[in-house]
Parts: sequence; structure tokens; C-alpha cells
Amino acid sequence: MNASEVGDSARTAPGALQASLESRLAAGGKCLVPYLTGGLGEWTTFVQAAASAGADGIEIGIPFSDPVMDGPVIQEASELALQAGATPPGILDELGRCDVRVPLAVMTYANLVDRFGYERFAASMIANGVSAAILPDIPLEESGAWCAAADAHGVETVMLAAPTGSDERLERIVDRAHGFVYAVGLLGITGERAELADSAKVIASRLKAVTDKPVLVGVGISTPEQAVEVCEVADGVVVGSAVVRRVLETRDAEAVAELIGSFRDALDRG
Repeated sequence: MNASEVGDSARTAPGALQASLESRLAAGGKCLVPYLTGGLGEWTTFVQAAASAGADGIEIGIPFSDPVMDGPVIQEASELALQAGATPPGILDELGRCDVRVPLAVMTYANLVDRFGYERFAASMIANGVSAAILPDIPLEESGAWCAAADAHGVETVMLAAPTGSDERLERIVDRAHGFVYAVGLLGITGERAELADSAKVIASRLKAVTDKPVLVGVGISTPEQAVEVCEVADGVVVGSAVVRRVLETRDAEAVAELIGSFRDALDRG
């Protein structure tokens, strides 16, 4: 399917995730979406902790054996979850019983979704209260089949925008995106960094110039201070490795809530 066939869908109103983010922005705030690995220990308690700590949405990773975007921390978490028997249907089923009243997104890889079946995966997401999907290894030009299934079932497809994208490509990405536009803060895999990459603000600025949809920066956002810095331009942040590291080190929901709360407090203070 060529790029011209992967245009914006006919959706006339934002889905639950985008509405939640836009509500935060309309109130003058900045958005926070923490990432957690599904299937890792008592993982739904961490989801509940993230919601109670002020998350505007929560991204749940469905573990895959070859996670090309993920760095060592999330890889370790995924491997442990897989060893414990985590499966896509099992994670979606548990999310369906997880009443957190915060919009949920799942992040996973094309191989798993293809084997599940695009239509079946999208339908299962909605049946279990999951609003959005992030599939980082399906490029825009190859996203038509998934996007058609997602649109048909009301799934918000979050699209990723890399720092290397041309202006023309970024415009096509934001046209196709729902939920939010995921601005990839730096080239490379996920992981914690000592300093915010210069590219994080640059890609956020470029995207903000071409869309009114929420622009959140992920990859390399490791501390509350970095979150505040990038939100001088961006609408919010996705925080993954720092949160998953806290899970791995403590296996304690209160500790996870404390970390996420520190990001919430910093963003609220500005």
C-alpha cells in the first residue's frame, strides 16, 4: 500500500486517549504517559499506581522476543514477563479487568499483531477497554492494513515521528496519527540518558508547527527535570525505562507511584 492510501481516517472526534491529553492541555498543563511492561509480576498493581499518581494515559508494553526499539531495561522486563508466560491475549484480558479510569494504550510489534490478526487484535483491544496502539516497527508506508482495522474498531493509532523525518513525511505522519504524535527524542533504542538530547526539542518543535494534535516526546526522558525541559516545546512526555527500572528494582507499587508522582509534580510546577 502506498503512502497516499494511508491518509487520515474519517474520525470526527478524538478517542479517549486524545481527549484525556487535550483536557490536560486545555487546563494549562502538560501530559504524562508512563510506560509499564505487561505480564511482569503483579503488573496491574503498577498500572493502578500510575493512574493514582496522575498519569493522563498509560502505555502497556506487550512483550516480544525481539523488541527492536527497546533498550536493555525494557528488554530485561520483557524477557522476565515472557518467561512468566505473558501472552497478548492474556495481557489484554487482564487490562479488561483493570478498572483504572485512565485511557490505556498498548505498545507491541508487528509480528505479534499480524499473528493475532489485525481485525481480531483491534476488536480485542476495544473489548478490553484499551483505547490506542503503538506499533513502532510498522512504518507509515506499510500501515494501511493495520490502520484500516484500527479505524474500523475505533482504535487510536499513535504514530511515531523520528528526528530524521523530512517535513513532508512529518506532515503525513501527523495526518495519520490519533491519540497523540509520538516524537522520538533521539536516534537509537529506549533507555535512560544523563542529559536531554538536543534532537528532542527540535523534533517536538517541528511537529508542533504542523499539527494541533498532542505532541509527546519519548525515548531518553529519564528525569523530571528533563521532562520539564522538553515540555518547554512539547505537550508532554512518555517515560519508559526509568519507570520500568523502578519496577525491576523494587517490585513495589508505592515506589512506582512515587516516581511517577515526581514527574507529575515537576510538570505541574513547570
